[in-house]
Amino acid sequence: MKEYGKVRSTKQPEQKVIDDYSVWVAANITPVTEAGTDEQPGFTGYEYDLTQYTKDEYIKMIDDRNASLEDQMTQAQEAMCEIYEMMA
Repeated sequence: MKEYGKVRSTKQPEQKVIDDYSVWVAANITPVTEAGTDEQPGFTGYEYDLTQYTKDEYIKMIDDRNASLEDQMTQAQEAMCEIYEMMA
């Protein structure tokens, strides 16, 4: 994983771009408008956090998230069963 930090673009980025080797993730996308000065022109575009993952890193990250969600669902189902048993 390589984090590029805050980057800017005049074109609105896609949240996720997949190429032959990497998955690029843009997060915290916000529109930016800055007025120009005498020395520099203004900027109108987008600012966002950019992270590059290898495909293997991205697959592992998604797999870990899915496992966590499965655990949370199991816990919620068990809690609901206990509530139903108490009501019966």
